[in-house]
Amino acid sequence: MRRSDKVNIEILAEDKSGAVVVKRMVEAICRRELEGDMPVVEVRPHRGCGKLPGDWSAKPGKFASGLLDLLPAKCRAYENIYKDGDLILAVVMDSDNHDPAELRALLYSVTSEYAPDIRCVIGLCTEEIEAWLLGDRQALLKAYPDANVDVIDSYEQDSICGTWELLCKAVCPDTYRSLIDVGYPAIGNYKARWAENISLFMSPENNRSPSFSLFANALTAAVKNPAPVRSIHRRTF
Repeated sequence: MRRSDKVNIEILAEDKSGAVVVKRMVEAICRRELEGDMPVVEVRPHRGCGKLPGDWSAKPGKFASGLLDLLPAKCRAYENIYKDGDLILAVVMDSDNHDPAELRALLYSVTSEYAPDIRCVIGLCTEEIEAWLLGDRQALLKAYPDANVDVIDSYEQDSICGTWELLCKAVCPDTYRSLIDVGYPAIGNYKARWAENISLFMSPENNRSPSFSLFANALTAAVKNPAPVRSIHRRTF
């Protein structure tokens, strides 16, 4: 982390698959909404979701590497470095089997407690990041023109259905069964490849995912409302 006189956007992502998608979408939103210099956008992938420590104020364990494991400590670090500057901190992760509203409230509780002078945006992919990839049908078919359209059309946007498995079935119609059987951690390389390829063609305006729209709208509000020179009142979006 480094201090800069211009606005910075720091993205805490769950893993490399999510990191590439979110970075490209954040940059696209900034290009759409801002004139002049673009923000410095940095993405920090983690080794999975992890879980919040029992004591949020405690120092992380020696081997802590998940996003939630490190979130309180990272918020304290950002507050220390950027409390008098202009930073947007975006925390983006899969909702998995959590209630999105409850998880969002919990994450805002952490950021409010330990980064009170930092503008924070929470992005929760419904179930998995693949929901955001499936939300841009045009981009998906540009990246994978031979994808199974019937599978894509069968997807109910942001439904809880085993999202990565459905995307796998769509983009790997001949091999999806063996890939799904292999599962984690090997499938992580494929998920990263799908994210890399599809996000190259994604546009925020084309995405039909409600959970992506919530994140995009929150980020848009943040970038269009600069913080004062010395932050006094915290704003979340």
